[in-house]
This record gives sequence, structure tokens and C-alpha cells, in this order.
Amino acid sequence: MSYKLCSLNGKIIDSKDATISVFNIEYTYGFGVYEHIRVVNGIPYFCAEHLDRLMQSARMIGLEHALNPATVSQWIETLLNRLPSESYNIKILLIGGKTANEAQCYILPLPALFAKKEWYQKGVSMVSVQYERPFPQAKTLSMLPSYLAYRIARTADCYDALSIDGEGNIREGTRTNIVFVKGMVIYKPPQELILAGVTQAVVLECAKKLRVAVKEQPLPYSTLRNYDGAFLTSTSVGVVPVKQIDDYEFPAIPPLVRKLGSAYDEFVRRRH
Repeated sequence: MSYKLCSLNGKIIDSKDATISVFNIEYTYGFGVYEHIRVVNGIPYFCAEHLDRLMQSARMIGLEHALNPATVSQWIETLLNRLPSESYNIKILLIGGKTANEAQCYILPLPALFAKKEWYQKGVSMVSVQYERPFPQAKTLSMLPSYLAYRIARTADCYDALSIDGEGNIREGTRTNIVFVKGMVIYKPPQELILAGVTQAVVLECAKKLRVAVKEQPLPYSTLRNYDGAFLTSTSVGVVPVKQIDDYEFPAIPPLVRKLGSAYDEFVRRRH
């Protein structure tokens, strides 16, 4: 489904007018940051957290602008009031300019990714690719390595690609965070090496409430077989079990993964 309206710096415009010149050097050089927010029945999920991360990403790459979370939140609400009350995603695209006042903020409604039931029931497959994102803690437009890695994953009929850094450690997916499970302990890569996912943060909070230990440490790819299983987190699909990475298939989906997935779903229902 396509949407006829979007927002540019708070002004509702026709989607066909949401264009950027090829002569815009800031955009062509990837000087921008973005966020995806899931909208369900007209309600934007975790909007405040996504906007905080948008601002943090901009600070990390020195992108100056005249915006604040409250202003962008109001722009989102104004746009949503003009759109159908259904489920979709919105993309916030903040493109830098030569001055703070020249920064552009697009808010674009996009079709939702509808998860398949079998992903949750049987898990998904991943393929590992050696690459590292520049500015890993910022959600920037410098996405070529991730784009190429994801294309490799799709060619291999996998859900996502798993980033392996130069030291042989697991980092994240191209559009997901990954967490490993062993017994009643979950393991995640160091926060400074990955994009801090909004969904992952909620899941980790759920884990603490369930008294599940959370360990943050380097995760060498060579130790993959030491874990009982793994799961992915993302805005679009929540918590999804991983059944296979490259040629290694986990014996089963650990009960803890199911438990955390249910806890996350319940958290979302109560909050929204």
C-alpha cells in the first residue's frame, strides 16, 4: 500500500513532492540519520525512545539542526491524524545541511512488515558477513555495507545477515539486534559496538523483571556452538527466535526465548 501524504519540516505535503536533489551533497554523502517507528491502529509505538535515539544519532555525527523531540512528536501526530488508523511504519529522515536551519526532517509512512507465524514458531536463519558499520551507535544513512550484507542474506534465503567484526566477534544484524541464550542467562555484544535497539532495551528490562541474568561481553563467532540458542529483536517484528546461523543449527528454541517473547508482547499491550 502506498500513502499519499508525508511531512516535511512539519508541513503536510503530497508524497510525490518528497524529493531530494541529486546535487544535495549532504544527502548523497550520507550525512543524515533516521528512525523507523511502528504504528498500530494509529498509535506510534515507543515514539519517545525512537526520537531520543534520533537526536543522539545526530549528535554523534555532528549533524546540527533546530529540532527537539517534542516538535518532531507533534509533527508525527499531525501526520497520523491525516492517515488511516491502521498498521504501518513511519520513517523519520533527518538530513543535515550546511547550517542547522537548513536541516530537513521528512516523516514518511511506509507499508508495515507483516511477520510470518512460522518465524516465531520455528525461528529464522541468518548468514554471517564480515563487516562493521561506521559510527555503530548512530543510525545513519551510511548503510552501504549493511545493504550489501542484507542482499547476501536474501540471496541465501535468510532473514538477515549477521555482522562479524575484524576481531571475529558477533555484533548485530543489518536491521536487528541479536541476543544469545545459555541456561537462564542471556548474552549480548558490548553496547558501544552496536546500535542500541529500542526493542532490545525493552526485552532486557523484561529479562531483569523475570530475574534473568544479562551479561554484556564480546561474543566470538567461534563460540557460537556454546549457546543453547539465540533471538533477534527489532521494531518491526519484536522478538524472533534464530534457528540457524550459517551451517550451524541450534538444537531447539530455548524456553527462555519464548518466555521473553511473551513478556515483551505483554509489555507492549500494557503500555499501548
